[in-house]
Amino acid sequence: MNIVLTTLNAKYIHTNLAIRYLKSYAMPEYEPILAEYTIKDPVLNIVSDIYQKKPTIVGFSLYIWNIEESIKVIRILKKTNPELVIVAGGPEVTYDFDKWLEEVPEIDFIVLGEGERSFKQLLDYHAGKISLKEVPGVAYLEDGKLKSSAPGPKLDLRELPSPFRFPEDIPHLGNRVTYIETSRGCPFSCQFCLSSIEVGVRYFNRDSVKDDIRYLMKNGAKTIKFVDRTFNISRSYAMEMFQFLIDEHLPGTVFQFEITGDIMRPEVINFLNENAPAGLFRFEIGVQSTNDLTNELVQRRQNFEKLSRTVTMVKDGGKIAQHLDLIAGLPEEDYDSFRDTFNDVFAMRPEELQLGFLKLLRGTGLRIQAEQFGYTYIDEAPYEILSNNVLTFDDILRIKQTEDVLEKYWNDNRMPRTVEYLVSEVFETPFDFFQQFGTFWETKGWSRIGHQLQDLYTRLEEFLLEYGHVDMSIVTSLMKIDYLAHHTFQPRHIWWREEMEPDTLTAIERSVLNDKVLLSTISTPTRLTERNIRKHTFITPVSIRPSEAYEEGSAKEEGYLVTFFCKGQNPQFHFIEKNKG
Repeated sequence: MNIVLTTLNAKYIHTNLAIRYLKSYAMPEYEPILAEYTIKDPVLNIVSDIYQKKPTIVGFSLYIWNIEESIKVIRILKKTNPELVIVAGGPEVTYDFDKWLEEVPEIDFIVLGEGERSFKQLLDYHAGKISLKEVPGVAYLEDGKLKSSAPGPKLDLRELPSPFRFPEDIPHLGNRVTYIETSRGCPFSCQFCLSSIEVGVRYFNRDSVKDDIRYLMKNGAKTIKFVDRTFNISRSYAMEMFQFLIDEHLPGTVFQFEITGDIMRPEVINFLNENAPAGLFRFEIGVQSTNDLTNELVQRRQNFEKLSRTVTMVKDGGKIAQHLDLIAGLPEEDYDSFRDTFNDVFAMRPEELQLGFLKLLRGTGLRIQAEQFGYTYIDEAPYEILSNNVLTFDDILRIKQTEDVLEKYWNDNRMPRTVEYLVSEVFETPFDFFQQFGTFWETKGWSRIGHQLQDLYTRLEEFLLEYGHVDMSIVTSLMKIDYLAHHTFQPRHIWWREEMEPDTLTAIERSVLNDKVLLSTISTPTRLTERNIRKHTFITPVSIRPSEAYEEGSAKEEGYLVTFFCKGQNPQFHFIEKNKG
């Protein structure tokens, strides 16, 4: 048999862990070929590539992000070879498998749930070693009638072979995300999440996991993401792994974890703040909602006070970047409540805040309860909601507009000083700034066209001029500082209209050149002189000191910002009072 295991990833940098587990478990009796594509690849190109591998069996790993495109591939692939056996697996087809077998008759078998053992025994069946009735955890149609077998006992994860030792993966480790799991299952019961369906948490062999990580780092892996649903459910296990990664990491490697914030003990955070190198770890923390009733309805236990303590302690440590998630559309959280949730979480100033929108996934409790909460949602994957009994589609659109601007202006870290001033000093709440700007962005049609870095500044300026209730001299000054902070050399273009008098510019340059104390503290590629100072500096009038840009209630002060550039280093700022220029 010639077996191909395939999937369509959301992006090229992603890798699929599932098909690698299937391959490692099937070996050495079978040698499946791994074939990964993306949802952006032309369908016929994918079909052609798989077809040329001459498979007799093709296994597809299916999820909400790839199911629609994958079905197109499956239908055409089956037309090219009607004798081809198509096996589907993954969370998208495990639930409502009867529906998928009926709607996509090109699928011959669906593997239900954990697939390693079932898939291998399905291969044994096709090799004539066992009967189909002996294969656990599969569904299929026989003479038009639905047949399914119960899944076998849960696998002992400690005995699973490594999914990382394939030579064909080595050339790609450095430029793709490597996913790794040290456990399966989740101890929580959140009704919007598929992980709540599996009861209990099972762990892989710790020494084997460590060996895999050593192997991945040795062969060039740079981003390793743990897919454990709650990495820190066991404090002792998390501490052991954190210590191992601190002790044995190789330079340039980043490890990402999904963390449950309210169960993270302060002593663990103190340990990480004291011992972890900056940038080694990255935490993703699902907050979802701060509405107590909403959390109760989705069976989500969360102590927001303890979660806030965790996020604040990690942020104060300055070693670990944090990505926090919210979900719009959860039961009984209306627009005003979601605004409160956003502001509660933004108050902690996470490096990234992602607004997600509830998806009623097959098999989840909320999908079963959809009618109770008045949900309308898209029938096809990803099953995103359109409204519910307390949230209209208009509300959803306004939150989506908020998400767009939040991504561009906060998560991308384009204007940290400017945004901090606007959300603290100008708008009533952070949500109001992002939402009102998002609506303005949409009315201008900017969501349908691209943008350069300069456009982000000019568009914000246009919005604030129309908004009106803001000191534009301060905002413009902060925007200038933020813009120049993104350059390691003098910018070729600036977004504002510069109107400095030549004599004033020359006078400031001479002041800088005569300030020996200042020159001894800054870095430039060469000694500054009257002939080269304009090549390595940029001078512009501002109305606030750069050192006070993050301080609430900073006093307005007219002067000049001198920016020093040195390749490979962040620019350095110096403020000269106007009457000293």
